Amino acid sequence: MPPTVRKTVFLLFAAYAVDLIDRLAIGNALPQIGTDLDLDHAQRGLAVSVFFVAYALVQIPGGVLADRFGAVRMCVFAMLAWSVCTGLTAAAWSFAALLATRAAFGVMQGMFPAASVKALSERTLPEQRNTANGWVNASSSFAILGAGLLAAAMLPVIGWRGMFLAISGLGVLVALAWKWWLPPALPEPVTADLGPTPSRWAFVRSPAILGCATLSFGFNLLAWGVTTWVPSYLTEERGVPVGTAALLMTLPTVLGAGTIILGGRLADRLGGRPRVIVVPAMAVVGGLELLLPRAGSVTWFMVVLTLLYSTLGLCLTSSFSVPLRALPTRWLGLVAGLVMSGSQLAGMVAPYAFGFVVDHASYGAGFAMLAAGPVIAIVASILVPQNAEEFRSSIRRRIGTTLTARSGA
Repeated sequence: MPPTVRKTVFLLFAAYAVDLIDRLAIGNALPQIGTDLDLDHAQRGLAVSVFFVAYALVQIPGGVLADRFGAVRMCVFAMLAWSVCTGLTAAAWSFAALLATRAAFGVMQGMFPAASVKALSERTLPEQRNTANGWVNASSSFAILGAGLLAAAMLPVIGWRGMFLAISGLGVLVALAWKWWLPPALPEPVTADLGPTPSRWAFVRSPAILGCATLSFGFNLLAWGVTTWVPSYLTEERGVPVGTAALLMTLPTVLGAGTIILGGRLADRLGGRPRVIVVPAMAVVGGLELLLPRAGSVTWFMVVLTLLYSTLGLCLTSSFSVPLRALPTRWLGLVAGLVMSGSQLAGMVAPYAFGFVVDHASYGAGFAMLAAGPVIAIVASILVPQNAEEFRSSIRRRIGTTLTARSGA
């Protein structure tokens, strides 16, 4: 990758790592938070899900703001604002206060993703974007590692309140690094014309973009359910101490980071074609997910979980593999917000639904519920456009339909 791309990827990697460390910390802290605030499993799941409700609601507005005011400006604002909210989580004195702080945290973090996709696209060529996006998405594995190590070190010593306060300054440091070192945007590359200037409503109603959002929903339904609840499962069902459970969650991330990067590289080499990657990978993921609660020991559980994360990593860039190649950067803020809404909807549904199922049935039933995610992802990957020209053709048809409807009115 050219130096401009490498520096951009590094700074985005750091920003997403902090973003996810701040977000994932609550999963490792849930056993302590539940005990301290006297919460049942459904309430603990809701404390995670409320973040995603707020986060999802601002995905599209965040993309529009990035298109309007600039991607970098919105990214820096979001990093500073969510860091304040991370610190405020430490002060939650009741379930209601916890929900309020996590909702505010979700609003602030929700401004970042679409703007970050736009910032990356402005500094890369279309044929580089999935590879670069794969490296950026690998930050999720680093974040799980970082969140686990920090939780293992801090929770037994300073508790969940101290941990949230301690990690709140990380976003401020990365925001300063962005202001100092982020390279300037490249000239807009030549991209095939979409025809008449599309309205935002044309994008919102586009089957191609909605299909990409559904694909994102599918694999994130499983990802957020597993990531949120495995630490509690290990503590409550397998008798693993809370600090050790957080540390064990770091083990699957090593191979996961490599396969995320590989998935992005394959997407560029294939020119998109998400179904080539998603169909076999998610079929394997679905089988591994059903095996998780049946693993006979903690060791075998972690082996299965590591294989699951590693295979899932191949798919994490798939929802963007075609849009990043097909569209000009001036529209990518809005489109990224639309696609990421699928991921955030999964984050809203999975943690609460899993906790509800555990309260009314068992952890095994909760894991079985998450198997719907791979099925949804497979179907969506087959139906979405498979390359840039098919994607642009779908958008053109939507633009034409919108214009015809307006003239008819």
